[in-house]
Amino acid sequence: MTLYADLHRHLGGSVVPRILWRYFHRSGHTLAQRFPEYESFEEFYTRPRNTLDEYLELHTVVEQVQTAEALPYFIYRLIRGAYIFENLAYLELRYTPYLRTDERLSQHERIDQMAQIVDIVGAASSQHEYPIVTSQILCMHSRLPYEVNRAIVDLAAAKREYVCAVDLAGGDAHYAERLDEFVQLYRYARELGIKTTGHLYETPDGCYPELLPYLMRIGHGIQIPLRHPELLPQVARAGQCLEICPTTYVKTGTLSNLQELKSVFDRCFEAGVDIAICTDNAGLHNVRLQFEYENLLTLDVIGFEELKTCQDAAFRHAFAWPHTQRPERLLTGLLDVAAQ
Repeated sequence: MTLYADLHRHLGGSVVPRILWRYFHRSGHTLAQRFPEYESFEEFYTRPRNTLDEYLELHTVVEQVQTAEALPYFIYRLIRGAYIFENLAYLELRYTPYLRTDERLSQHERIDQMAQIVDIVGAASSQHEYPIVTSQILCMHSRLPYEVNRAIVDLAAAKREYVCAVDLAGGDAHYAERLDEFVQLYRYARELGIKTTGHLYETPDGCYPELLPYLMRIGHGIQIPLRHPELLPQVARAGQCLEICPTTYVKTGTLSNLQELKSVFDRCFEAGVDIAICTDNAGLHNVRLQFEYENLLTLDVIGFEELKTCQDAAFRHAFAWPHTQRPERLLTGLLDVAAQ
């Protein structure tokens, strides 16, 4: 069995269309009336968008139903699919816990409820039936107040048994007016010993070199090799890995086709910058990790040798992977535990 690691997958975008559609109908959601037939919902949910902001609006559809009560339902199916269909040995799930709390509560009460959300996600992700090593990345959000984002960092520090890192999400074009605030939050996270990644250099409007020194990995980062290749030596020296999510860039209108990624891979390999190939939103795209691999190979963006290099980099840069063990050996141990 070939085993893979996915370092960049959003909890909201991980729900495959059919499971989400069925949940809408079983729970009596308003979208069940709008989309009585599955095919129309799949077309709506997976079609390309014109901009990243338009694309991110789809996350709000899922966030509204991923409540404390419903999260185990979605996560069980997520882990099951990742194990059976994707052969994942390791998965980092990222999300903003505040956006899964009860909207009827005050901000202070919702901040308090975030710990419960992290516990629910952690417990639901640990399944003997489908033994995958999982960890959570908690996302600060560009449209949430400073108090909430700082509480997210504090929560990551308090829940290290479940949380491996913090992230910054919400569309990288929206960081500019609060850049000093986000630098401060990342500095604070590093002082607490929390690992860091961040959605950065995904779009031409999301290029902020001020944040780069605080990141251990870079979420997307494709604009570095495309528009700012002078930064590649700096990224290589820092040992930062780019989390490249191919299908995303076509779905958001950032790139017109996947062939444009060839220069991203070529320039990174030449500069000694590691790349991990990820899904980002495997359910929203209806594209699992192996198909990300296959699409890049079919279009001659990379070859099989480069693919293996990226697969190895994913395990090497995984925040919670036991790096002393090979994937095959660890899975054997997990299966033994599951059989007991």
